[in-house]
Amino acid sequence: MKRSLVIFYALIIYAVAQLIWWGYQLVSLQHKKIGMILSEGSMFVIVLSFGAYYLHRSINRERKLQEQKKNFLLSVTHELKSPLASIKLLLQTIQKRDLTKAQIQDFIGKSLLDIERLDDMVENMLLASKIENRSYSFPKASFSLSVLVDSIVNRLQITKCDGNQQIINAEIEPKIEITGDKFALTSVVTNLVENAIKYSKPCEAVEVKLFQKEGRIHLQVADHGIGIADEEKSRIFDKFYRVGSEDTRNTKGTGLGLYIVKQVLDKHEASIRVKDNRPEGSIFEVVFGLT
Repeated sequence: MKRSLVIFYALIIYAVAQLIWWGYQLVSLQHKKIGMILSEGSMFVIVLSFGAYYLHRSINRERKLQEQKKNFLLSVTHELKSPLASIKLLLQTIQKRDLTKAQIQDFIGKSLLDIERLDDMVENMLLASKIENRSYSFPKASFSLSVLVDSIVNRLQITKCDGNQQIINAEIEPKIEITGDKFALTSVVTNLVENAIKYSKPCEAVEVKLFQKEGRIHLQVADHGIGIADEEKSRIFDKFYRVGSEDTRNTKGTGLGLYIVKQVLDKHEASIRVKDNRPEGSIFEVVFGLT
């Protein structure tokens, strides 16, 4: 990429130098046509400048995309390796040690959680690929969004904090029906809740609310985590993009979750916005029209 930029700038400098040289030669030979020569030269410079600007911007965009893809591959490698290592260790422990039935059940439960984590990540990557290739049709049917959100909250619930406290506090209005792609919307809710947990401090509460208001369905996921700077809010739904703070870079993730969320919601004609939570953290609010 650096070599391409060097060649690009060298060609621009060469073109400008040639323009100046030939302009000087033409003026020297044809004094009476100096106005025409200057106007033609000016037009050439304007066109060249616009072309150089847009080409430079395209090269920079491609360079950033390549860097994001590189970071994505590194993140995926780590995301795959961590749960696989955990599952391997748990199974080896079961195999080599004389454990009680309760201990075996506990280890199996932990292994299943890691498998679910791997499954979520693979589903995210497959869905993102299908969305990008426009090979996913988003089949829609009527189903209970209340039941869907409740099941995801129960699956992602963590109860290992002080006093066995549940960190996901859910307020789910019952019997909310929606017409949409259940598989894709499952990914939306899962990604939003997992993000809220991921970017929060350990055992920090996360609030999930589902309700109807003024003829629309609202889903809110709020956390008390590190928050998102105003200048980052317009970019967090870009593919591979991750907020650039040091805290975020040390957090696991592939940069696909919010990209998938935005793409799926666009297909359902739903909106999403992110706002600050007080005193700290973020609130993601999804709004569906009633169908």
